[in-house]
Amino acid sequence: MTFEDLPAGSSVFLDANTLVYPFAPEPVLGPPCGKLIRRIEDQQVVAFTATHVLSEVAHRLMAIEAVQKLGWPVRGIAQRLRRHPAHVQQLTTFRQTIERILQSRIQILAISRGWIAIAAAISQQTGLLSNDALIVAVMQNHGLTNLASNDSDFDRVHGLTRYSPA
Repeated sequence: MTFEDLPAGSSVFLDANTLVYPFAPEPVLGPPCGKLIRRIEDQQVVAFTATHVLSEVAHRLMAIEAVQKLGWPVRGIAQRLRRHPAHVQQLTTFRQTIERILQSRIQILAISRGWIAIAAAISQQTGLLSNDALIVAVMQNHGLTNLASNDSDFDRVHGLTRYSPA
């Protein structure tokens, strides 16, 4: 199912890619993600994400900004940024985007330390990587079953309905 299929009035958890694509910008997947964010701002849909997801969004947007502004190749970008902290200090767009997200109607859920162990068990049961398994743990703890994500790995999770941008 796509974001268009997400019923008005429903609640949805936002994966990192849903928040990265409209700000990257990604020409194919960005517009449907932007439309979903507008639906959230118009209060047609209630949206949640988690602190670890926002950290992932910040990291990805920082890398994208570095590639665009500094002309560096994508390959090895994190290592290159570690070696050049002065360049990291020059990047501003990723921070502005995070601040926009924090000021939006998206509700940010904090991670409880006990959910880390639950996420590890989910990883073993489903084969999800740890950050994705933590999303599932957070969703389960908050009674959420709808997920906005382009990541088909989540389709392995029973009881979860994934909505993709396209």
